[in-house]
Amino acid sequence: MTDYNPAAAFRESVDGAGVELAYAGLGTFLKGDARNIDDVTDVDAAVLGVPYDGAVSNRPGTRYGPTAIRRASGWWAYLSDYKGGLTNMQTGKQVNFDDLTVADCGDVPVFPMDSETTAESITAHMATVASQTFPVMLGGDHYCTFPAVRGFAEGRDYDNVGFVQIDAHTDTTSESPVFGTDFHGSSTALIADSEYVDYENVSQVGIRGYESPEFFEFAEETGLDLYTMRDIEDQGITSVIADAVASAAEGTDAVYVSFDIDGVDPSVAPGTGTPVPGGLTAHQALKTMEVLGATDAVSAVDMMEVAPRYDTDEGTQKLAAYLLVTLLERQFAE
Repeated sequence: MTDYNPAAAFRESVDGAGVELAYAGLGTFLKGDARNIDDVTDVDAAVLGVPYDGAVSNRPGTRYGPTAIRRASGWWAYLSDYKGGLTNMQTGKQVNFDDLTVADCGDVPVFPMDSETTAESITAHMATVASQTFPVMLGGDHYCTFPAVRGFAEGRDYDNVGFVQIDAHTDTTSESPVFGTDFHGSSTALIADSEYVDYENVSQVGIRGYESPEFFEFAEETGLDLYTMRDIEDQGITSVIADAVASAAEGTDAVYVSFDIDGVDPSVAPGTGTPVPGGLTAHQALKTMEVLGATDAVSAVDMMEVAPRYDTDEGTQKLAAYLLVTLLERQFAE
């Protein structure tokens, strides 16, 4: 046996051999290290996937979201490695993604025919990550956010958590005669009914389409901080997000951000289960994450409802990855 390593010798002798192409490698988020879930204390953020869509009320397919988002995220890590850093043309900031340490803990165990056990699994795994670092969850349908918020609060030993939800839908159905009490249309109701979150610290942005009768009266009675697409048109996205996160943060220990990709207009992000016309533009969505990423109170984020099979051009998962990269960049890499 010899100590000679021809692969290492080749990499040292050929310029560019050490740069991993966007579509190559293990497919971790931002090409981060694959880590055990209990070994992420030394990183800026840790990623968990939840390939579960057993609680949808419309088109399935978000179980494939985590893998698609991970693969799409490789583009930014590749560019930064290839160029030795990047200039963000939106913000004018210099960014080197080598300075942003992200670990990927893989996917949590899910049980396709058992939403309760799946929820318990999400809570436990989120709590483990949140106790060590900034958690990033890749969904999966939006029901998964309820156990994730619970796990975030338990892992950090928080009493009160604020919740910012970017979404086309309010997800405030307490009980459906068809879907029951635990589905992706009830996630915010479950979160607000938990011991950690009150409606007064829930901010929703991008709401449109149709909701329950007298929904505006419900929002006023509960203290829900509601911003429809009409409000965004009138007030501007930067002002709306600043107000939304401030309201969610008031009197709480930290803010959890949940981004349902159907908050974006389906002309831009068709790869989702319940698309609604008239949503956020890509620019507005990116600006949303810029503002949230620059807010100290924001301590967790998820990206939900990406169903890549409905977007043959792969634009939805690319946008989803770009949105997460934008928030993490503002949090840790500037």
